[in-house]
Amino acid sequence: MPFQGWRRRLMLALAVLVWAVPALADLPATIKKIKPSIVAVGTYQPTRSPAFEFRGTGFAVGDGMTIATNAHVLPKTLDLDRRETLAIVVDEGDGYVPRPVVRVRNDPDHDISVLQLQGGAPLPALELDDRPAMEGESVAFTGFPIGNTLGFRPVTHRGIVSALTPSSIPRGNVRELNARQIRALANNTFEVYQLDATAYPGNSGSPLYDPETGHVIGVLNSVLVKETKENILSNPSAISYAIPVRYLKALLESR
Repeated sequence: MPFQGWRRRLMLALAVLVWAVPALADLPATIKKIKPSIVAVGTYQPTRSPAFEFRGTGFAVGDGMTIATNAHVLPKTLDLDRRETLAIVVDEGDGYVPRPVVRVRNDPDHDISVLQLQGGAPLPALELDDRPAMEGESVAFTGFPIGNTLGFRPVTHRGIVSALTPSSIPRGNVRELNARQIRALANNTFEVYQLDATAYPGNSGSPLYDPETGHVIGVLNSVLVKETKENILSNPSAISYAIPVRYLKALLESR
């Protein structure tokens, strides 16, 4: 091969390498920035053991007093007679403690809910980026993949956006759907991000973000189960889905 041709190919290979590496090289720094904004979402009941019952992941946005998560993470009802309330668990430096929250906005059609912290100091807020993600784009998400089994320590997974695929969010029990609801479900599809990344049920509500900037581009909301829910820990599918963050931004801006 002529020297000039070999040199051009070498320079091209180096250019591709330099272009591809930054997202991975910057990920440790990005994770360090992301983790203080990640919270465990659940319910708190003082007479229960444990008092905090984990249900999913959330993250701080906006003023730092606002928490984003999935609508399906939150219970339909609370046991008010036993003083059950919505709560998050956050790292206060010397341990994880529960803080009360209330739901202030809800979009079940896109599986998004917004909570408001009730007093206390704000959390570091993550920046939202509503640009459309591209197929093949590197992404990461941080949350609590198996709840408090591993302790409330945020865990990060990474992968790529493998497809942009239509989806719809069913309401209630699928077995209770009638013909009219099925037709509405078919007409209410929207595009979500299919990910080549392993996630678990506790990851619901985790922020999906750019590994280089930490800007949130989606909210993780489901994982493909190949067999049964009982086997998902031992045999994960490595196919997950996330709601584009534009639906969260729309909900935050709604009145």
